[in-house]
Amino acid sequence: MAGVIRVLLVDDDALVRAGLAMMLDGAAGITVVGEAADGQEAVAAADAHAPDVVLMDLRMPRVDGITATRRLRARARPPEVIVLTTFDTDENIVHALRAGAGGFLLKDTPPPRIVEAVLRVAAGDPILSPRVTRRLMERTVAQSGAYERARAALAALTPREHEVALAIARGGTNADIAAELAMGLTTVKAHVSSILTKLRLDNRTQVALLAHDAGLA
Repeated sequence: MAGVIRVLLVDDDALVRAGLAMMLDGAAGITVVGEAADGQEAVAAADAHAPDVVLMDLRMPRVDGITATRRLRARARPPEVIVLTTFDTDENIVHALRAGAGGFLLKDTPPPRIVEAVLRVAAGDPILSPRVTRRLMERTVAQSGAYERARAALAALTPREHEVALAIARGGTNADIAAELAMGLTTVKAHVSSILTKLRLDNRTQVALLAHDAGLA
């Protein structure tokens, strides 16, 4: 068994676990050492079997896959985790990676690719399915676009209006802003009105969100 990668399967669908077990146990250098039906069982199974890699579903009863991943990765000797799911939303991808997952694959991934992922992640090489990589790239581009648009919008303000906008983003009331920037309350109100007009916004919350998108709050 020396050098063999020990794998724990975590999925609430017994048929999925059976299929993965059959596929992985037939692959050279890999052995399935245990199974779990939810995130809570996964933690106990990791204690019992000391896996090198955990294949983790996301949506499961009691404890979900992201929570279980976070708990496993917080250990002194954490196993690598590959999320294997049908749900490739931006939120799931980002939360799983932040929890410490070393891979994110979809359940329609071809079996040889799953075997390859186990081998690569066990060696410390993160892996993402092509669709997940594309979604992350699109997310980055979208965020970059929001940043550029916010910066361009705020550039239309005068320096004093810019200071007022940042004070709004920090949660300041008109009175707070007047005291902070040493200006009269009427002047602050005039600046706020001008800011909303120039930026074509309806309220102070939208000003704060724009400043956040611009990386200023």
